Amino acid sequence: MPHVHEKVDFTVEVFIVYRNTVLLRKHDKYKIWLSVGGHIELDEDPNQAAIREVKEEVGLPISLVGEIFDSGNDKDFRELLPPKFLNRHRINETHEHVTMVYFATTSTSEIQQGNTEISDEVHWFTVSELDDPKYELRENIRNYAKQALEELGS
Repeated sequence: MPHVHEKVDFTVEVFIVYRNTVLLRKHDKYKIWLSVGGHIELDEDPNQAAIREVKEEVGLPISLVGEIFDSGNDKDFRELLPPKFLNRHRINETHEHVTMVYFATTSTSEIQQGNTEISDEVHWFTVSELDDPKYELRENIRNYAKQALEELGS
């Protein structure tokens, strides 16, 4: 997706849990392990973007986890599921992302990569694998993944 703004974009990340594993994919451009995610498009809200990105990247049916506050929705107002975490990080010298981090569950571990997104590597990580130095996970990714497993693992 093209950038919405030259200096900052809003993005989503989804840590998907299946049983006692959490899904990470190796980013094609940066060659680092990340969760599933991407840019929020102009015609969607963050919840819709999270579900779309998962479908595009790994083809999994997911249920976002959390509670939506019931404030009396009407035709011009709708509460959204809030993210578990929110962060801002630099992509390069002139561009940043504000990222909404969601947790989700799925009923299957069968990855169905679509035509729009293909990853060289996709892996269901156990909690012990998250600490394995061979994966060289970034600390924030490891911490989010562990938290998702702690909350949603069975």
